[in-house]
Amino acid sequence: MTKEDLFRKNHLLGVEFDRYLLEHPETLDQIPDGAEIYFLPEEDPDLLQENLRIAEAPKKGKRSVVLVRIGKISPQRSRLQDVRLEAMAL
Repeated sequence: MTKEDLFRKNHLLGVEFDRYLLEHPETLDQIPDGAEIYFLPEEDPDLLQENLRIAEAPKKGKRSVVLVRIGKISPQRSRLQDVRLEAMAL
């Protein structure tokens, strides 16, 4: 997996996790301040293994680590409504 793939996949999971936290704010109580968060998506075993490897690597300062196990990811759908595209003449 390239660094770009790793970044892109984790970024998308981060955005989805932010949305999850907005809907389930009580989850924030389980995350210590300053914790490092790693996503372990069961539907993407390559990403799961890579993130687990990174999470287990020795770190300076030994911060708290929180593993977010993700069972399933629903298909993405746009919530946009009434979308109109307009071409500009240049």
